[in-house]
Amino acid sequence: MNGTARNIEILAPFNQAIELTRLILFRPFDITKWLVIGFAAFLSGWFSSGGGSINPWSFRGWNTSNAQPPAFQFRSFNIDHAGVLFLVLIAVLVMIFFAFLILWLWITARGRFIFIDCIVQNRAAIAEPWREFRREGNRFFLFLIVLMFASIAIAVLLAGLVFGFVMLWRNYHISNTPALIVLVPIAVFAWVAFAVVVNLIVYFIPPVMYARRCSPGEAGRGLLQLVLDEPAPFILFILFMIALWIGWIMVGCLVTCLTCCLASLPYIGTVIVLPVPVFFRSFSLLFLRQFGSDWDVWGKVPVPATTTPPPVQTIVPASPITPTQETTLPAPPSPPDSPERSPYGPPPSPPPQI
Repeated sequence: MNGTARNIEILAPFNQAIELTRLILFRPFDITKWLVIGFAAFLSGWFSSGGGSINPWSFRGWNTSNAQPPAFQFRSFNIDHAGVLFLVLIAVLVMIFFAFLILWLWITARGRFIFIDCIVQNRAAIAEPWREFRREGNRFFLFLIVLMFASIAIAVLLAGLVFGFVMLWRNYHISNTPALIVLVPIAVFAWVAFAVVVNLIVYFIPPVMYARRCSPGEAGRGLLQLVLDEPAPFILFILFMIALWIGWIMVGCLVTCLTCCLASLPYIGTVIVLPVPVFFRSFSLLFLRQFGSDWDVWGKVPVPATTTPPPVQTIVPASPITPTQETTLPAPPSPPDSPERSPYGPPPSPPPQI
């Protein structure tokens, strides 16, 4: 796939991730371990993803036949004491929302290292990895804050470009349809590409930081250089993960219906579908492991004796010996030193005297 240097596979780590999930959760099955690892998966942000959409039909009601540019009218209004209190209340609620958002982002940044440690060490622990990877978790949290503001800025920029071009088209008495047909797909494609790159970096930075104990900037630069050097494996990985996520969405809807919407609750749902987050994270760790020892989370941490990390390569059993093959038996030990040696063995002992 990527030349003679390395043979990066997709199906091999996929099969190993299935076996590792069975080893962690079912061999043996321990309800306490299941609940603790489920809490670690919940802390890592398994149910904290969201999304948005653009509704192009909201521009459908614009009247493009009017030759006059749009006129903006502002209405003067008076705000009484109740209105001021209402605005203050809204501002306070917004500040509380952002405070909880920042807090949850910090918890998920620390929780990703806890969840990785539970998989790598095959243990159910929260407090110990929380303290051990405190520095890495806090640095990753600051990286997520910067990335969040950058994402908001890029989204606003793309929306502003689309809106500005549409307004320009409308002011020059041109139909809005070409703008919607050309600009909206370009903006959506740019946002999807940006989201894929950001999610790929965010998804792999914690394992790299876990293995190297480095900063997010160093991990991101190394990961970006790796992607640029060998893009084909990562493209296949992204496509394979998209297919897996589509399949999981369909199965997840079925699981939610069968459990009477219990699977939609944050922690309870994580515990119910725990093999899924364990498998997805194990798959990414095993995929990254193929690029060398610098990317191997199992090779950078002291693994307990009770933990059996998944094999890097498939072990091929040796072929049995056929009857026609000759075997060389080890030579018998030589007799102890004696004054005389003959090729026929040691001399006989003298008869006993009467």
